[in-house]
Amino acid sequence: MWLFSRKGPSGFSSSSTAEEVTQGIDGTGLTAIITGASSGIGTETTRVLALRGVHVIMAVRNMAGGKDVKEAIVKEIPTAKVDALELDLSSLLSVRKFASDFKSTTPEHLNAKRVLLASLVQGVIFAASYNVAPLFLSNNAGVMATPFMLSKDNIELQLQPTT
Repeated sequence: MWLFSRKGPSGFSSSSTAEEVTQGIDGTGLTAIITGASSGIGTETTRVLALRGVHVIMAVRNMAGGKDVKEAIVKEIPTAKVDALELDLSSLLSVRKFASDFKSTTPEHLNAKRVLLASLVQGVIFAASYNVAPLFLSNNAGVMATPFMLSKDNIELQLQPTT
């Protein structure tokens, strides 16, 4: 349909790719934490940010999948700085553990306060806990159409990981 392929004021359309939109951007010195990075949009977000020089922390529930994605990205982009840390957004304990692991493995990025956060609610918890200013939110992780269940934190399971 012509309406969806027409370019807007930015010069981009709904068919523009992440690579096209980020062309010419230098992300050197930035760190991004991307949830849902082991598949789909999260993988593509990770790949393109790594291509642009951003140090990407893949926050993944599936560490084996995260390892596979990391290896594929590094194979395609040998200069990529990509790490995978475990994060299950259905558990606030896991969010706190992730924040602690992140802080202990990358303190230089916390000192620079140039961290890109990937999930709104969990990102706010992380930012408040470690005095980090969020520059970017990329919400990729989530669950959909699950039967009603509560997380370990007594929060509705479909809501907690996706907020």
